[in-house]
Amino acid sequence: MKKLLVVALLAGLTACNRQETVPAAEEELPGGAITRWTDSTELFMEHPALLVGQAGKFAVHLTDLTDFAPLRSGRITLTFTPRSGGAPLVVAQDTPRAPGIYGPAPVFTAAGTYDLVIEVSSPQARDRIQVPDLHVYAKPEDVPGATEEGEAGISFLKEQQWKTPGFETRFAGTGSVARSFESSGEVIPAAGRFAEVSAPIDGMVAASGIAGSPIPGQRVARGALLAVLTPSVGEGGGSAYASARRELREAIDEHERARRLVAAEAIPARRLHEAEIRLQAARETLAGLPGGTAFTSDGTLPIQSPISGLVAQRTISPGSRVAAGQMLFSIVDPSVVWIKANLPAQHASMLDRGTTAAFRIAGLNRLFEARKLISIGGMVDPASRTVPVIYEAQNPGNTIKVGANVLVSVRTAQRSEGVVIPTVAILDEEGKSIAYVQADGETFERRELTLGGSERGLSLVLSGIRAGERVVSGAAYQIRLASLSTAVPAHGHEH
Repeated sequence: MKKLLVVALLAGLTACNRQETVPAAEEELPGGAITRWTDSTELFMEHPALLVGQAGKFAVHLTDLTDFAPLRSGRITLTFTPRSGGAPLVVAQDTPRAPGIYGPAPVFTAAGTYDLVIEVSSPQARDRIQVPDLHVYAKPEDVPGATEEGEAGISFLKEQQWKTPGFETRFAGTGSVARSFESSGEVIPAAGRFAEVSAPIDGMVAASGIAGSPIPGQRVARGALLAVLTPSVGEGGGSAYASARRELREAIDEHERARRLVAAEAIPARRLHEAEIRLQAARETLAGLPGGTAFTSDGTLPIQSPISGLVAQRTISPGSRVAAGQMLFSIVDPSVVWIKANLPAQHASMLDRGTTAAFRIAGLNRLFEARKLISIGGMVDPASRTVPVIYEAQNPGNTIKVGANVLVSVRTAQRSEGVVIPTVAILDEEGKSIAYVQADGETFERRELTLGGSERGLSLVLSGIRAGERVVSGAAYQIRLASLSTAVPAHGHEH
Protein backbone atom coordinates (compact mmCIF):
# COMPACT_ATOMS: atom_id res chain seq x y z
CA MET A 1 0.00 0.00 0.00
CA LYS A 2 2.86 2.37 0.88
CA LYS A 3 4.57 1.55 -2.43
CA LEU A 4 1.38 2.45 -4.34
CA LEU A 5 1.10 5.79 -2.50
CA VAL A 6 4.70 6.72 -3.33
CA VAL A 7 4.21 5.84 -6.99
CA ALA A 8 1.07 8.00 -7.14
CA LEU A 9 2.86 10.97 -5.57
CA LEU A 10 5.78 10.68 -7.99
CA ALA A 11 3.37 10.50 -10.94
CA GLY A 12 1.57 13.62 -9.78
CA LEU A 13 4.81 15.57 -9.41
CA THR A 14 5.94 14.47 -12.85
CA ALA A 15 2.64 15.63 -14.35
CA CYS A 16 2.95 19.04 -12.67
CA ASN A 17 6.48 19.45 -13.99
CA ARG A 18 5.28 18.62 -17.53
CA GLN A 19 2.53 21.26 -17.32
CA GLU A 20 4.99 23.91 -16.21
CA THR A 21 7.34 23.19 -19.11
CA VAL A 22 4.65 23.35 -21.84
CA PRO A 23 5.15 26.73 -23.56
CA ALA A 24 2.15 29.05 -23.71
CA ALA A 25 0.69 29.73 -27.14
CA GLU A 26 2.02 32.95 -28.62
CA GLU A 27 -0.53 35.73 -28.69
CA GLU A 28 -1.21 36.95 -32.23
CA LEU A 29 0.19 40.40 -32.79
CA PRO A 30 -2.34 43.03 -33.90
CA GLY A 31 -2.18 43.98 -37.56
CA GLY A 32 -4.01 46.70 -39.44
CA ALA A 33 -6.90 47.38 -41.81
CA ILE A 34 -7.05 50.33 -44.18
CA THR A 35 -9.85 51.65 -46.41
CA ARG A 36 -9.37 54.24 -49.15
CA TRP A 37 -11.63 55.52 -51.90
CA THR A 38 -10.58 57.24 -55.10
CA ASP A 39 -12.80 58.39 -57.95
CA SER A 40 -12.70 54.94 -59.54
CA THR A 41 -11.46 52.39 -57.00
CA GLU A 42 -12.06 51.29 -53.43
CA LEU A 43 -9.15 49.78 -51.49
CA PHE A 44 -9.72 47.64 -48.41
CA MET A 45 -6.38 46.26 -47.21
CA GLU A 46 -5.65 44.02 -44.23
CA HIS A 47 -2.15 43.14 -43.07
CA PRO A 48 -0.47 41.45 -40.09
CA ALA A 49 1.94 43.21 -37.74
CA LEU A 50 4.86 44.20 -39.99
CA LEU A 51 8.25 42.92 -38.71
CA VAL A 52 11.72 43.16 -40.16
CA GLY A 53 12.72 39.98 -41.95
CA GLN A 54 9.26 38.41 -41.90
CA ALA A 55 7.02 38.16 -44.96
CA GLY A 56 3.88 40.10 -44.14
CA LYS A 57 1.11 38.70 -46.29
CA PHE A 58 -1.26 41.50 -47.27
CA ALA A 59 -4.90 41.01 -48.30
CA VAL A 60 -5.56 43.76 -50.84
CA HIS A 61 -9.25 43.99 -51.84
CA LEU A 62 -9.92 46.16 -54.88
CA THR A 63 -13.40 47.20 -56.03
CA ASP A 64 -14.28 48.90 -59.31
CA LEU A 65 -16.51 51.83 -58.24
CA THR A 66 -18.14 52.11 -61.66
CA ASP A 67 -20.16 48.95 -60.96
CA PHE A 68 -18.92 47.89 -57.46
CA ALA A 69 -17.57 44.63 -58.85
CA PRO A 70 -14.22 43.07 -57.86
CA LEU A 71 -11.17 43.61 -60.05
CA ARG A 72 -10.91 40.28 -61.85
CA SER A 73 -7.61 40.82 -63.64
CA GLY A 74 -4.66 43.15 -63.90
CA ARG A 75 -1.38 43.93 -62.19
CA ILE A 76 -0.81 45.82 -58.96
CA THR A 77 2.50 47.28 -57.84
CA LEU A 78 3.14 48.21 -54.20
CA THR A 79 5.94 50.72 -53.56
CA PHE A 80 6.93 51.16 -49.88
CA THR A 81 9.06 54.30 -49.45
CA PRO A 82 10.84 54.71 -46.07
CA ARG A 83 10.43 58.09 -44.43
CA SER A 84 14.02 57.92 -43.20
CA GLY A 85 15.34 57.72 -46.75
CA GLY A 86 16.84 54.91 -48.74
CA ALA A 87 15.68 52.69 -51.55
CA PRO A 88 11.97 51.87 -51.66
CA LEU A 89 10.70 48.30 -51.43
CA VAL A 90 8.73 47.33 -54.55
CA VAL A 91 6.44 44.29 -54.74
CA ALA A 92 4.19 43.41 -57.68
CA GLN A 93 1.51 40.84 -58.37
CA ASP A 94 0.27 40.17 -61.90
CA THR A 95 -3.11 38.57 -61.15
CA PRO A 96 -5.45 38.38 -58.16
CA ARG A 97 -5.50 35.20 -56.07
CA ALA A 98 -9.29 35.37 -56.20
CA PRO A 99 -11.62 37.92 -57.84
CA GLY A 100 -10.83 41.28 -56.24
CA ILE A 101 -8.22 39.94 -53.79
CA TYR A 102 -4.44 40.26 -54.16
CA GLY A 103 -1.97 38.74 -51.68
CA PRO A 104 1.50 40.31 -51.94
CA ALA A 105 4.00 39.41 -49.19
CA PRO A 106 6.73 42.07 -48.85
CA VAL A 107 9.80 41.43 -46.66
CA PHE A 108 11.15 44.57 -44.97
CA THR A 109 14.84 44.93 -44.15
CA ALA A 110 14.61 48.00 -41.93
CA ALA A 111 12.22 49.22 -39.28
CA GLY A 112 10.51 52.57 -39.56
CA THR A 113 7.56 54.41 -41.08
CA TYR A 114 6.75 53.81 -44.73
CA ASP A 115 4.49 55.54 -47.24
CA LEU A 116 2.81 53.11 -49.63
CA VAL A 117 1.66 53.77 -53.16
CA ILE A 118 -0.43 51.10 -54.91
CA GLU A 119 -0.55 51.36 -58.69
CA VAL A 120 -3.43 49.49 -60.34
CA SER A 121 -3.25 48.52 -63.99
CA SER A 122 -6.36 46.57 -64.95
CA PRO A 123 -8.81 46.53 -67.88
CA GLN A 124 -11.41 47.62 -65.31
CA ALA A 125 -9.45 50.45 -63.71
CA ARG A 126 -6.17 52.34 -63.75
CA ASP A 127 -5.45 54.05 -60.48
CA ARG A 128 -2.84 55.26 -58.01
CA ILE A 129 -3.77 54.84 -54.34
CA GLN A 130 -1.71 56.42 -51.54
CA VAL A 131 -1.52 54.83 -48.09
CA PRO A 132 0.72 56.78 -45.67
CA ASP A 133 2.10 55.85 -42.25
CA LEU A 134 2.70 52.10 -42.35
CA HIS A 135 4.85 51.09 -39.36
CA VAL A 136 7.43 48.31 -39.54
CA TYR A 137 8.89 47.04 -36.22
CA ALA A 138 12.29 45.57 -35.50
CA LYS A 139 11.05 42.84 -33.13
CA PRO A 140 7.69 41.51 -31.86
CA GLU A 141 7.93 43.21 -28.46
CA ASP A 142 8.02 46.60 -30.20
CA VAL A 143 4.54 46.08 -31.64
CA PRO A 144 1.95 48.09 -29.67
CA GLY A 145 -0.84 46.13 -28.08
CA ALA A 146 -4.28 46.05 -29.59
CA THR A 147 -6.36 49.12 -28.81
CA GLU A 148 -9.71 48.64 -27.12
CA GLU A 149 -12.38 48.58 -29.80
CA GLY A 150 -15.57 50.58 -29.52
CA GLU A 151 -19.06 49.36 -30.30
CA ALA A 152 -18.95 46.75 -33.04
CA GLY A 153 -20.57 47.69 -36.31
CA ILE A 154 -22.46 45.61 -38.85
CA SER A 155 -20.23 43.11 -40.64
CA PHE A 156 -20.80 42.79 -44.39
CA LEU A 157 -17.78 41.25 -46.11
CA LYS A 158 -16.38 42.32 -49.46
CA GLU A 159 -17.41 38.98 -50.95
CA GLN A 160 -20.99 39.66 -49.81
CA GLN A 161 -20.89 43.16 -51.25
CA TRP A 162 -19.61 41.95 -54.60
CA LYS A 163 -22.36 39.33 -54.83
CA THR A 164 -25.21 41.68 -53.85
CA PRO A 165 -27.04 43.06 -56.93
CA GLY A 166 -27.24 46.85 -56.92
CA PHE A 167 -24.90 47.39 -53.98
CA GLU A 168 -23.18 50.78 -54.09
CA THR A 169 -21.96 53.58 -51.84
CA ARG A 170 -21.55 57.34 -52.23
CA PHE A 171 -19.86 60.13 -50.31
CA ALA A 172 -22.12 62.42 -48.30
CA GLY A 173 -21.57 65.90 -49.71
CA THR A 174 -22.77 69.42 -49.16
CA GLY A 175 -25.40 71.30 -51.10
CA SER A 176 -28.76 73.02 -50.90
CA VAL A 177 -32.30 71.78 -51.29
CA ALA A 178 -35.70 73.41 -51.06
CA ARG A 179 -36.88 73.74 -47.47
CA SER A 180 -39.85 71.47 -46.87
CA PHE A 181 -42.26 70.19 -44.24
CA GLU A 182 -44.06 66.89 -43.92
CA SER A 183 -47.75 66.07 -43.78
CA SER A 184 -49.99 63.04 -43.99
CA GLY A 185 -51.97 62.38 -47.15
CA GLU A 186 -53.59 59.80 -49.41
CA VAL A 187 -53.61 58.73 -53.04
CA ILE A 188 -56.90 59.52 -54.81
CA PRO A 189 -57.98 59.08 -58.44
CA ALA A 190 -57.31 61.99 -60.76
CA ALA A 191 -60.36 63.81 -62.15
CA GLY A 192 -61.95 61.92 -65.03
CA ARG A 193 -59.95 58.77 -64.28
CA PHE A 194 -62.43 57.00 -61.99
CA ALA A 195 -65.94 55.77 -62.70
CA GLU A 196 -68.59 53.77 -60.84
CA VAL A 197 -70.85 51.82 -63.17
CA SER A 198 -74.35 51.39 -61.74
CA ALA A 199 -77.41 49.43 -62.91
CA PRO A 200 -79.70 51.86 -64.78
CA ILE A 201 -82.75 49.62 -64.16
CA ASP A 202 -83.88 46.75 -61.98
CA GLY A 203 -82.83 43.51 -63.58
CA MET A 204 -80.99 40.23 -63.46
CA VAL A 205 -77.38 39.60 -64.49
CA ALA A 206 -77.52 37.46 -67.60
CA ALA A 207 -75.41 34.32 -67.28
CA SER A 208 -74.59 34.53 -70.97
CA GLY A 209 -72.74 37.80 -70.48
CA ILE A 210 -70.85 36.97 -67.30
CA ALA A 211 -68.31 34.64 -68.94
CA GLY A 212 -66.52 37.54 -70.60
CA SER A 213 -67.04 39.93 -67.73
CA PRO A 214 -63.69 41.43 -66.58
CA ILE A 215 -62.35 40.73 -63.10
CA PRO A 216 -60.61 43.13 -60.68
CA GLY A 217 -57.16 44.07 -61.93
CA GLN A 218 -58.03 43.45 -65.57
CA ARG A 219 -57.60 46.33 -68.02
CA VAL A 220 -60.61 47.38 -70.09
CA ALA A 221 -61.06 49.89 -72.89
CA ARG A 222 -63.74 52.56 -73.04
CA GLY A 223 -66.95 50.99 -74.35
CA ALA A 224 -65.88 47.45 -73.42
CA LEU A 225 -68.72 45.11 -72.43
CA LEU A 226 -68.80 44.59 -68.67
CA ALA A 227 -72.06 42.66 -68.19
CA VAL A 228 -75.55 42.11 -69.64
CA LEU A 229 -78.79 42.81 -67.70
CA THR A 230 -82.20 41.32 -68.36
CA PRO A 231 -84.87 43.85 -67.27
CA SER A 232 -87.20 42.87 -64.44
CA VAL A 233 -90.97 42.88 -65.04
CA GLY A 234 -92.47 45.80 -63.17
CA GLU A 235 -93.12 49.50 -63.38
CA GLY A 236 -89.98 51.41 -64.25
CA GLY A 237 -88.29 48.18 -65.29
CA GLY A 238 -88.95 45.76 -68.10
CA SER A 239 -92.66 46.50 -68.55
CA ALA A 240 -92.08 50.25 -69.02
CA TYR A 241 -89.36 49.53 -71.55
CA ALA A 242 -91.52 46.91 -73.33
CA SER A 243 -94.45 49.31 -73.53
CA ALA A 244 -92.25 52.13 -74.87
CA ARG A 245 -90.68 49.84 -77.41
CA ARG A 246 -94.10 48.62 -78.56
CA GLU A 247 -95.28 52.19 -78.93
CA LEU A 248 -92.22 52.96 -81.03
CA ARG A 249 -92.79 50.01 -83.35
CA GLU A 250 -96.44 50.99 -83.81
CA ALA A 251 -95.43 54.62 -84.46
CA ILE A 252 -92.90 53.47 -87.07
CA ASP A 253 -95.49 51.29 -88.81
CA GLU A 254 -98.11 54.06 -88.75
CA HIS A 255 -95.65 56.61 -90.11
CA GLU A 256 -94.61 54.32 -92.94
CA ARG A 257 -98.28 53.57 -93.84
CA ALA A 258 -99.20 57.29 -93.74
CA ARG A 259 -96.24 58.12 -95.99
CA ARG A 260 -97.43 55.60 -98.62
CA LEU A 261 -101.06 56.76 -98.46
CA VAL A 262 -100.12 60.43 -98.78
CA ALA A 263 -97.97 59.54 -101.78
CA ALA A 264 -101.04 57.83 -103.33
CA GLU A 265 -103.17 60.88 -102.40
CA ALA A 266 -105.44 58.55 -100.41
CA ILE A 267 -105.26 60.62 -97.20
CA PRO A 268 -104.56 64.29 -96.48
CA ALA A 269 -100.96 65.37 -95.69
CA ARG A 270 -101.90 66.34 -92.14
CA ARG A 271 -102.26 62.60 -91.34
CA LEU A 272 -98.54 62.10 -92.19
CA HIS A 273 -97.63 65.09 -90.05
CA GLU A 274 -99.58 63.59 -87.13
CA ALA A 275 -97.76 60.25 -87.64
CA GLU A 276 -94.40 62.03 -87.56
CA ILE A 277 -95.31 63.73 -84.27
CA ARG A 278 -96.31 60.39 -82.72
CA LEU A 279 -93.06 58.74 -83.94
CA GLN A 280 -90.93 61.50 -82.45
CA ALA A 281 -92.81 61.25 -79.13
CA ALA A 282 -92.31 57.44 -79.04
CA ARG A 283 -88.58 57.84 -79.62
CA GLU A 284 -88.28 60.43 -76.88
CA THR A 285 -90.24 58.23 -74.46
CA LEU A 286 -87.90 55.29 -75.06
CA ALA A 287 -84.80 57.47 -74.81
CA GLY A 288 -86.04 58.89 -71.52
CA LEU A 289 -86.06 55.49 -69.85
CA PRO A 290 -82.83 54.40 -68.02
CA GLY A 291 -80.65 52.75 -70.64
CA GLY A 292 -83.45 53.15 -73.11
CA THR A 293 -81.47 53.54 -76.32
CA ALA A 294 -78.89 50.92 -75.30
CA PHE A 295 -81.30 47.96 -75.25
CA THR A 296 -80.59 45.31 -77.83
CA SER A 297 -83.14 43.70 -80.14
CA ASP A 298 -83.59 40.76 -77.76
CA GLY A 299 -84.58 43.11 -74.92
CA THR A 300 -81.35 42.88 -72.86
CA LEU A 301 -79.26 45.82 -71.69
CA PRO A 302 -75.45 45.73 -72.20
CA ILE A 303 -73.39 47.48 -69.51
CA GLN A 304 -70.31 49.17 -70.94
CA SER A 305 -67.21 50.78 -69.42
CA PRO A 306 -67.37 54.60 -69.58
CA ILE A 307 -63.55 54.98 -69.41
CA SER A 308 -60.40 53.01 -70.11
CA GLY A 309 -58.60 51.67 -67.05
CA LEU A 310 -58.36 48.83 -64.55
CA VAL A 311 -61.35 47.14 -62.95
CA ALA A 312 -61.13 48.02 -59.26
CA GLN A 313 -64.34 46.31 -58.08
CA ARG A 314 -66.92 43.88 -59.45
CA THR A 315 -70.00 43.11 -57.35
CA ILE A 316 -72.04 40.90 -59.68
CA SER A 317 -72.45 37.15 -60.18
CA PRO A 318 -74.45 35.13 -62.76
CA GLY A 319 -78.20 35.24 -62.11
CA SER A 320 -77.98 37.81 -59.33
CA ARG A 321 -80.69 40.45 -59.17
CA VAL A 322 -79.70 44.09 -59.07
CA ALA A 323 -81.65 47.22 -58.26
CA ALA A 324 -81.57 50.45 -60.24
CA GLY A 325 -78.66 52.54 -58.96
CA GLN A 326 -76.77 49.58 -57.49
CA MET A 327 -73.02 49.73 -58.20
CA LEU A 328 -71.84 46.92 -60.46
CA PHE A 329 -68.25 47.92 -61.29
CA SER A 330 -65.70 50.58 -60.47
CA ILE A 331 -63.03 51.46 -63.04
CA VAL A 332 -59.87 53.44 -62.35
CA ASP A 333 -57.16 54.72 -64.68
CA PRO A 334 -54.05 54.80 -62.43
CA SER A 335 -51.57 56.14 -64.98
CA VAL A 336 -51.98 59.56 -63.35
CA VAL A 337 -52.99 59.94 -59.69
CA TRP A 338 -53.60 62.77 -57.30
CA ILE A 339 -51.90 63.13 -53.92
CA LYS A 340 -54.15 64.84 -51.41
CA ALA A 341 -52.19 66.28 -48.48
CA ASN A 342 -53.69 67.86 -45.37
CA LEU A 343 -51.39 70.77 -44.61
CA PRO A 344 -51.38 72.79 -41.39
CA ALA A 345 -53.06 76.10 -42.10
CA GLN A 346 -49.93 78.13 -41.30
CA HIS A 347 -47.93 76.21 -43.92
CA ALA A 348 -50.49 76.39 -46.71
CA SER A 349 -49.86 80.11 -47.08
CA MET A 350 -46.24 79.37 -48.02
CA LEU A 351 -47.21 77.56 -51.22
CA ASP A 352 -47.49 78.87 -54.73
CA ARG A 353 -48.15 77.27 -58.12
CA GLY A 354 -44.47 76.50 -58.63
CA THR A 355 -44.04 74.33 -55.53
CA THR A 356 -43.63 70.57 -55.85
CA ALA A 357 -43.78 67.68 -53.42
CA ALA A 358 -42.36 64.23 -52.80
CA PHE A 359 -44.07 61.40 -50.97
CA ARG A 360 -43.45 57.97 -49.48
CA ILE A 361 -45.84 55.04 -49.34
CA ALA A 362 -45.79 52.88 -46.22
CA GLY A 363 -43.82 49.70 -46.89
CA LEU A 364 -42.04 51.06 -49.98
CA ASN A 365 -38.53 52.41 -49.43
CA ARG A 366 -38.79 54.76 -52.37
CA LEU A 367 -39.46 58.45 -52.81
CA PHE A 368 -42.00 59.47 -55.48
CA GLU A 369 -42.26 62.89 -57.09
CA ALA A 370 -45.41 64.99 -57.48
CA ARG A 371 -44.35 67.85 -59.71
CA LYS A 372 -47.68 69.56 -60.44
CA LEU A 373 -49.80 71.45 -57.92
CA ILE A 374 -53.48 71.04 -58.83
CA SER A 375 -55.27 72.99 -56.13
CA ILE A 376 -55.01 74.60 -52.70
CA GLY A 377 -58.14 74.45 -50.57
CA GLY A 378 -59.88 77.71 -49.78
CA MET A 379 -61.13 76.75 -46.31
CA VAL A 380 -59.52 75.51 -43.10
CA ASP A 381 -61.04 72.35 -41.66
CA PRO A 382 -62.41 73.44 -38.26
CA ALA A 383 -61.56 70.12 -36.59
CA SER A 384 -58.03 69.42 -37.87
CA ARG A 385 -57.05 73.02 -38.70
CA THR A 386 -55.64 71.81 -42.02
CA VAL A 387 -56.08 72.83 -45.64
CA PRO A 388 -56.39 70.19 -48.39
CA VAL A 389 -53.75 70.50 -51.11
CA ILE A 390 -53.73 68.29 -54.21
CA TYR A 391 -50.68 67.40 -56.31
CA GLU A 392 -50.54 65.33 -59.50
CA ALA A 393 -48.11 62.43 -59.93
CA GLN A 394 -47.33 60.30 -62.94
CA ASN A 395 -47.72 56.55 -62.31
CA PRO A 396 -46.76 54.68 -65.48
CA GLY A 397 -45.90 51.41 -63.72
CA ASN A 398 -48.99 51.45 -61.47
CA THR A 399 -46.68 51.26 -58.43
CA ILE A 400 -48.71 53.92 -56.62
CA LYS A 401 -51.99 52.37 -55.52
CA VAL A 402 -55.12 54.48 -55.26
CA GLY A 403 -56.26 54.61 -51.64
CA ALA A 404 -52.76 54.26 -50.15
CA ASN A 405 -51.75 56.44 -47.20
CA VAL A 406 -48.65 58.53 -47.85
CA LEU A 407 -46.24 60.82 -46.05
CA VAL A 408 -45.91 63.96 -48.16
CA SER A 409 -42.89 66.26 -48.11
CA VAL A 410 -44.03 69.64 -49.43
CA ARG A 411 -41.32 71.94 -50.76
CA THR A 412 -41.31 75.69 -50.30
CA ALA A 413 -39.54 78.46 -52.23
CA GLN A 414 -36.94 78.83 -49.45
CA ARG A 415 -33.67 76.85 -49.59
CA SER A 416 -31.45 75.28 -46.93
CA GLU A 417 -27.78 74.28 -47.13
CA GLY A 418 -26.00 71.43 -45.39
CA VAL A 419 -25.08 67.77 -45.74
CA VAL A 420 -26.85 66.03 -48.62
CA ILE A 421 -27.06 62.32 -49.45
CA PRO A 422 -28.86 60.37 -52.18
CA THR A 423 -32.52 60.02 -51.27
CA VAL A 424 -32.41 56.33 -52.22
CA ALA A 425 -29.99 55.79 -49.32
CA ILE A 426 -32.75 56.54 -46.79
CA LEU A 427 -34.87 53.71 -45.39
CA ASP A 428 -38.05 53.98 -43.38
CA GLU A 429 -37.82 51.78 -40.28
CA GLU A 430 -40.88 51.98 -38.06
CA GLY A 431 -41.39 55.64 -38.90
CA LYS A 432 -37.73 56.59 -38.46
CA SER A 433 -35.46 57.74 -41.30
CA ILE A 434 -32.40 55.47 -41.38
CA ALA A 435 -29.22 55.29 -43.47
CA TYR A 436 -26.19 53.01 -43.31
CA VAL A 437 -22.65 54.40 -43.32
CA GLN A 438 -19.60 52.39 -44.42
CA ALA A 439 -17.16 52.88 -41.54
CA ASP A 440 -14.50 50.79 -43.29
CA GLY A 441 -14.33 48.22 -46.06
CA GLU A 442 -16.39 45.58 -44.27
CA THR A 443 -18.03 47.40 -41.36
CA PHE A 444 -21.21 49.48 -41.50
CA GLU A 445 -23.10 51.63 -39.00
CA ARG A 446 -26.81 52.31 -38.67
CA ARG A 447 -27.63 56.01 -38.34
CA GLU A 448 -30.91 57.67 -37.41
CA LEU A 449 -31.39 60.83 -39.44
CA THR A 450 -33.11 64.16 -39.03
CA LEU A 451 -34.06 65.32 -42.51
CA GLY A 452 -34.63 68.81 -43.82
CA GLY A 453 -36.14 68.20 -47.24
CA SER A 454 -35.44 66.50 -50.56
CA GLU A 455 -35.06 67.61 -54.15
CA ARG A 456 -33.74 66.15 -57.42
CA GLY A 457 -32.79 62.85 -55.81
CA LEU A 458 -30.93 64.44 -52.87
CA SER A 459 -32.03 64.81 -49.26
CA LEU A 460 -30.77 67.31 -46.70
CA VAL A 461 -29.53 65.67 -43.48
CA LEU A 462 -29.73 67.92 -40.43
CA SER A 463 -28.17 65.31 -38.13
CA GLY A 464 -26.90 61.73 -38.29
CA ILE A 465 -24.30 61.92 -41.07
CA ARG A 466 -21.28 64.16 -41.65
CA ALA A 467 -19.98 65.35 -45.00
CA GLY A 468 -17.31 63.00 -46.35
CA GLU A 469 -18.76 59.84 -44.82
CA ARG A 470 -19.52 56.98 -47.18
CA VAL A 471 -23.25 56.17 -47.38
CA VAL A 472 -24.82 52.99 -48.75
CA SER A 473 -26.88 54.23 -51.69
CA GLY A 474 -27.84 50.90 -53.26
CA ALA A 475 -29.09 47.65 -51.67
CA ALA A 476 -29.12 49.32 -48.24
CA TYR A 477 -31.88 46.92 -47.23
CA GLN A 478 -29.34 44.06 -47.43
CA ILE A 479 -27.23 45.83 -44.82
CA ARG A 480 -30.31 46.13 -42.65
CA LEU A 481 -30.89 42.36 -42.96
CA ALA A 482 -27.26 41.75 -42.00
CA SER A 483 -27.77 43.92 -38.91
CA LEU A 484 -30.73 41.79 -37.84
CA SER A 485 -28.85 38.50 -38.23
CA THR A 486 -27.52 36.94 -35.04
CA ALA A 487 -25.13 34.67 -36.95
CA VAL A 488 -21.49 35.64 -37.19
CA PRO A 489 -20.58 35.65 -40.90
CA ALA A 490 -17.91 33.23 -41.95
CA HIS A 491 -14.83 35.08 -43.13
CA GLY A 492 -14.63 34.22 -46.79
CA HIS A 493 -11.33 35.91 -47.66
CA GLU A 494 -8.84 33.82 -49.52
CA HIS A 495 -5.76 35.31 -47.86
